[in-house]
Amino acid sequence: MKKLILALFLAATPALSDPLPSWNEGANKSAIISFVETVTDPDSADYVTPSARIAVFDNDGTLWAEQPVYFQLIFAVEQVAEMAAADPSILTTDALRAAAAMDYHALAETGEEGLIEVVRASHSDVPLDEFMDNVSSWLDQARHPTTGMRYDEMIYQPMLELLTYLRDEGFSTYIVSGGGVQFIRAFAEDAYGIPPEQVIGSSVTSRYEVVDGVPQIIKGADLFFVDDKAGKPVGIMHHIGRRPILAAGNSDGDFQMLEFTTGGDGARLGLIVHHTDAEREFAYDREGHVGVLNRGQDEAADRGWLLVDMADDWAKVFPVAPK
Repeated sequence: MKKLILALFLAATPALSDPLPSWNEGANKSAIISFVETVTDPDSADYVTPSARIAVFDNDGTLWAEQPVYFQLIFAVEQVAEMAAADPSILTTDALRAAAAMDYHALAETGEEGLIEVVRASHSDVPLDEFMDNVSSWLDQARHPTTGMRYDEMIYQPMLELLTYLRDEGFSTYIVSGGGVQFIRAFAEDAYGIPPEQVIGSSVTSRYEVVDGVPQIIKGADLFFVDDKAGKPVGIMHHIGRRPILAAGNSDGDFQMLEFTTGGDGARLGLIVHHTDAEREFAYDREGHVGVLNRGQDEAADRGWLLVDMADDWAKVFPVAPK
């Protein structure tokens, strides 16, 4: 009986010790584990000290979903609609009128300037604490138009496991996103275990004021930094001061971040989440308005980056299945 119990325990041990249980067995999962084991093994020629184990992750389409449009834009549109219901006089442009009607097609026709106008109207001249409370309240109430899920439920279970695995092995994990830094900071710690100080994103100017005796930061309206494409490596070095050894993204907006990360000396890992699963999530890559993946898809193999096939590599997509 003791031998039987021991045999059963030994047979179960690999499953219990699997750091990435929602990843299907295959070349990509093996490559991730091999990389982590290599850089954390003091006897390895590619050993990396804990202070230099920096891993950076895009957010939209990498850690959570991004269809039908970026979730921050949905937040902005719904905020404008709420503001307009209280004061219709704010609807002074086609973009704001489209947002108030929640007409995304009409809003898209106003172009980038219209989108910026909607974000500015919903994000600016508000105390930072109030803005972050607004984001938290919205996440509590809003639901995705096709899945019916909370937006912060549409985070990727395999990527949550990867974040946890890396932190367990002495890595520091950062978000490096084109999305608004304060928007992401409102939920990143609860959703991903990543504290606000480890979130890098696009930002607007801010100002310091004392309002009714309370010192506050007020979000401004002018663009300060765009953390996208070539801006991502700049943001990384400005905020972190070290070249990462692992980078994960999902679109060509992340290309320079992966290129910068894997261009350093020693062991490096670049990873691209490829959205191939129309049944459990969404299938898209080369065309569209978000998450376009051309150069990264074409060059991943030659650059040694992992092209993670969501349909094949992930046994599970979301922590909670859509209703």
